[in-house]
Amino acid sequence: MKFIQQAYNGENSWFSYALTIFLFFFGWQLIGIIPLVLTAFLYAENMDNFSRAALDNFTTLGIDANLYLVLMIFMFFGGLVFLLLGIKFIHKRKIRTVFTSRTKLDWNRVLFAFLTWFIAGIIMFTISYLMVPEDYIWNFKLVPFVILVLISFFLLPIQTSMEEVLFRGYLMQGFGTWFKKGITALIITSVIFGLLHGSNPEVEKLGWITMIFYIGTGLLLGIFAIMDEGIELSLGFHAANNILTAVLVTANWAAFQTDALFIDVSEPSVSWELFMPVLILYPMVLFIFSKKYNWKNWKEKMFGTIRKPIELDEDRFIA
Repeated sequence: MKFIQQAYNGENSWFSYALTIFLFFFGWQLIGIIPLVLTAFLYAENMDNFSRAALDNFTTLGIDANLYLVLMIFMFFGGLVFLLLGIKFIHKRKIRTVFTSRTKLDWNRVLFAFLTWFIAGIIMFTISYLMVPEDYIWNFKLVPFVILVLISFFLLPIQTSMEEVLFRGYLMQGFGTWFKKGITALIITSVIFGLLHGSNPEVEKLGWITMIFYIGTGLLLGIFAIMDEGIELSLGFHAANNILTAVLVTANWAAFQTDALFIDVSEPSVSWELFMPVLILYPMVLFIFSKKYNWKNWKEKMFGTIRKPIELDEDRFIA
């Protein structure tokens, strides 16, 4: 429980959370969106075109897919910066405490989780392609694809990191110390994480049954954070998932409209591909991580009572 207890290492009142969340939305939806709006305005021929495009994610303006991706990532960058500012100056905590309970971020954990899910994702796509190759069109364009790869590996982790810091770090710690149970914090953050993806085009096409995937993913990443005492595994896993989504395959109804290697031209439907990660692959990954990092005391960490620790100094606690 050391990771959740990090929230006690600073200002932990409801007001500080409300103010920081307000600051986060200010950076995400007001400051972060400025470059996207300005670019869309420059591409628009008149205000009428701009207004219509704004309802269609600006894609009707003919903005280059890679540029649009960068502009979207900048929104998340704005949210992440203002969230970390809130943690630093409103909660008066070290920024590290929202990432890990260790003395520093464990990059080996990030890399291991990334490679594990990246390889698994390639295998899943290969199987899907071999089963129904007619559902995919080869879409390789050298220059746009190289740019996409660079953006995906160097900038897209900003987006996934913002979500992990917010949900598996900041809110997990907040709800954990408020309700005194890791399992309660896990469920609440996972449901919120899923619902905030409700505006994704996949949900519009397939229906709210896709919440099984989004909430299930939130549960998996949250278990990583609780059992591993930090969000390093969540950071690596989430980054691998979204990078693969961006560079490997796209569709005209997908959240990521990119110059990926393949275009999925199949009619979207609820199939085994939606449930297999949650029901089969996620438990397998959880088993691998639990064995590698020797997770113990599952019952205590997931269901035990979270108490304010006895403070030794700003970096060490005893329960």
